[in-house]
Amino acid sequence: MHPTDSLFMKIARKITLPFIIDIYNTIFGFRGDYKSWEDAVRDSVGYDSDIILSKVLDSSLKVVNGKAAYERDSVTFERIQYSWPLLAGLLWIASCNNNRLNIVDYGGSLGSSYRQNKVFLKHLQELRWSIVEQEKFVRCGKEHFENGHLKFYDDLKTCCLENQPDAILFSGVIQYLEKPYALLEEVLSFNFDFLIFDRTTFIESGEDRLAIQKVKPTIYGASYPAWFFNREKFLSFLARDYELVAEFDALAGVIRIGNRYGNDKGFIFSRRNN
Repeated sequence: MHPTDSLFMKIARKITLPFIIDIYNTIFGFRGDYKSWEDAVRDSVGYDSDIILSKVLDSSLKVVNGKAAYERDSVTFERIQYSWPLLAGLLWIASCNNNRLNIVDYGGSLGSSYRQNKVFLKHLQELRWSIVEQEKFVRCGKEHFENGHLKFYDDLKTCCLENQPDAILFSGVIQYLEKPYALLEEVLSFNFDFLIFDRTTFIESGEDRLAIQKVKPTIYGASYPAWFFNREKFLSFLARDYELVAEFDALAGVIRIGNRYGNDKGFIFSRRNN
């Protein structure tokens, strides 16, 4: 081999690797600007697939059985990746309620956030963590994970009537719903004392944007619609009834959507006159 060949390869790798990564992130991630949910669904693959539940179940069981420390979106980790602002919010809410936490985790999968944070919550005087999910997740959750602290429900009304929760959590979920503001309207009717949003996607200007998220095949083969909310519109919708206590940058940080960028954010709200 000529001595300059190795130098050439080093230069080539430095040039091509970022290019390959950029192409990879363009193929997988967020793209599009759809005018309707129906159009976005038509361009999605594996939406509401049983494969997703199967992978989430498998990874969740690994955590429960001590073979993994933490699971998020079916991916297992050797160490828990905390959302410290979320945890601070949970502990603050508990401190406002005589060391008790009674929370609804809307779209909480099979208990990812519960298991992520429970080591810091187990000292509480009372811990009631209720998950509202799709029916198939609820059946699976009841069979494998329900315990004295963790319960599963397939509708918000039943959950609230049974538990009278003080707070509701949306962690990486509300942007994947067809009508998120209709759900928020329903949430307001329950008069929760506290609202927490984590891992929620926003844009700083323009109308709410509907994109498609294509999941990397190393996780599972699927794509589905995802909203990027206009931040000011979102906050204004809640401002009449809730005071913004804290805002924080969430896990994904800055997110590319085609040739534009959004942000992964979190918010903690307290009901006015609470």
